[in-house]
Amino acid sequence: MPVINRIAGLAEDMTAWRRYLHARPEIGFDCHDTAGFVAATLRGIGVDELHEGIAETGVVAVIRGRAEGPGVGLRADMDALPMDETSGAAWASETPGRMHACGHDGHTSMLLGAARYLAETRNFAGRAVLIFQPAEEDGGGGGVMVEDGVLDRFDVREVYALHNRPGLPEGHVATRAGPIMAAVDDYVVTLKGKGGHAARPHETVDPIPPLTAIAQALRSLAATEADPSAELVVAVTRLQAGTATNVVPETAARAGTVRSFDPALRDWAERRVREVVTGIAAAYGVTPQIDYQRWYPATVNHAREAAFAADVAREIVGEDAGETDTPASMGAEDFAYMLGARPGAYLLVGQGDTPMCHHPAYDFNDRIAPVGASLLARIVERALPLG
Repeated sequence: MPVINRIAGLAEDMTAWRRYLHARPEIGFDCHDTAGFVAATLRGIGVDELHEGIAETGVVAVIRGRAEGPGVGLRADMDALPMDETSGAAWASETPGRMHACGHDGHTSMLLGAARYLAETRNFAGRAVLIFQPAEEDGGGGGVMVEDGVLDRFDVREVYALHNRPGLPEGHVATRAGPIMAAVDDYVVTLKGKGGHAARPHETVDPIPPLTAIAQALRSLAATEADPSAELVVAVTRLQAGTATNVVPETAARAGTVRSFDPALRDWAERRVREVVTGIAAAYGVTPQIDYQRWYPATVNHAREAAFAADVAREIVGEDAGETDTPASMGAEDFAYMLGARPGAYLLVGQGDTPMCHHPAYDFNDRIAPVGASLLARIVERALPLG
């Protein structure tokens, strides 16, 4: 079965919805206008239930099939990124410093397309629970929606989500069982020494040398201490120290991110970061402050649901375009919270040869919307068969 004919016929609508949203990006939980547009579109579609204001600006719609049955959740993220756009598209962001640089406008439009088809046909036994979520990029909106009881309240049995993937051939679908996106932690290390005149270094305690030593040590953790087969990133990404060439600063700071899949390795990495910082700081006579924050857990697909979703994808895109062992990514995704609460799977839809997500010239490829919408709709029909 290729792309669903009715959904192919909705391509212009999905493109119009997507470009409207793209020009009007909103950040984090502050997705009020986006949520209003989604809710108005869903009312026009004719969903059976519409719930607004979940996790501040989240929207949940329910479409009932032709017979009773459980609920299957489909999630789309709605928020944009705090960055300027350089795509040059006619529908580019109208707000400086905000941009749909990750395709969440496309994800929302694909789920709206699937909603229209499912509301028209209702060829399933149960409930399609459509989850439009804010704050994926920053804030963990997926976790907040789980805490707000979305999956329990709407009796969701299993849950699925799509994300576009630049570099994957256009219209291909990829997934895998097990971890598919990494856990993400961030750290900021601040060292306090004793500032003073650079011409009298003996009267100072310079925080810059220990900060350099810490950076070198942290970058070697994954290479020299972790199991070589383990997947771990310990990155140093920011340095802040000093304001003048002739002044030894009082403080210096360095920040970075840690990515992993295995919970035990995640614990080990945090412990070693703290030990390295504390030990080097003591050796250089500076006082350390460590702010280590754990954010999203790893996104882990359930084996049965990942195999099922991959089978549905192959129906739509063909055997050769459905990948079931895509490499896991060190990127992070707050759909992890939903997969931690319910069985389900996260899938990638090929965007083709375009700028990568989070690039200022990125733009969602509207040609893949019928593929994604068909996949979402068929997941419901296959998971909740009539008869």
